[in-house]
Amino acid sequence: MGYMMCGILILRQQARVRPAALAMLLALLAGLNSIGCGEDRKVEQAERILVVASISPLADFARRVGGDRVQVEVLVSPGESPHTFEPKSAQMKSVAQASVLVLNGVGLEYWADDVIKALNNPGLVVVKTAEDLEIIQGNASSDKHHHESGNPHVWLDPLYAVRQVENIRDALIEADPEGKGVYQAGADDYVEQLRALDADIRITVATFSSKKFIAQHAGWDYFARRYGLVQAGVVETTPGREPSPAEIAEIVQTIRAAKAKAIFAEAQLSKKVAEVIAAESGAQVLHLNPLGVPPAFDYLETMRYNLAQLEKGLK
Repeated sequence: MGYMMCGILILRQQARVRPAALAMLLALLAGLNSIGCGEDRKVEQAERILVVASISPLADFARRVGGDRVQVEVLVSPGESPHTFEPKSAQMKSVAQASVLVLNGVGLEYWADDVIKALNNPGLVVVKTAEDLEIIQGNASSDKHHHESGNPHVWLDPLYAVRQVENIRDALIEADPEGKGVYQAGADDYVEQLRALDADIRITVATFSSKKFIAQHAGWDYFARRYGLVQAGVVETTPGREPSPAEIAEIVQTIRAAKAKAIFAEAQLSKKVAEVIAAESGAQVLHLNPLGVPPAFDYLETMRYNLAQLEKGLK
């Protein structure tokens, strides 16, 4: 039969899975791997290494750094929410075959540690790109987010993205030392573009007449901190869970007190409640996109789109 497929059909979010059930799933996965999952570790072209990234921004960073030496796959598509993502068997197979696994860290990939331990891929280089950044503990906007490690949305700060790119560069060099020159040059070029983006954002934000805004969920704390904006509140204190009537009344009061001019919804989350709150408060609804638009993703283009939306709402 060739190889026994390694992976699991669905790894349920830990908060929803009983410890005993999770242990059984991981034990089964480990048993399947012992049959020879490692023997199937291949890439489509011998000269390219397989890089698997958890989210689209990190996949884009890896492509920019790796160029033609890497084949990049992404686990969470731009239309999905990483907060509710559940890996499927085909995706676990990709991780088992990969040379590099690029993660955000800070608890975003709640499933990663257990899956990595269960996979038979001893040569896998795992990089948690946010590992050495100054993390916002809790959330500046009083979000009751489930990430115990802090707010994970570091990639929305372009200067933090610089460090993530450098961490990806180092991981690629570790996995493929012969490509060091390519990876160093790719990272240097992209870091220059990220710094140019940072400069453009600073110039644009300086023209805003209002610095306060309401977000759909606490994804923009790092961006706000970097550029002197205030994420005054969030619509969804837990991603995917609509607020109660009492919470809606509270957020309307927050908008009025902060004199916030805009509510920024996101494609990955329901916008219905945001529109209700806007009708009650008088704030306009605009859209930000932290992960990009499928099927492709370009971090620089997406961040410039987000900047244009912020300018529309706050200038």
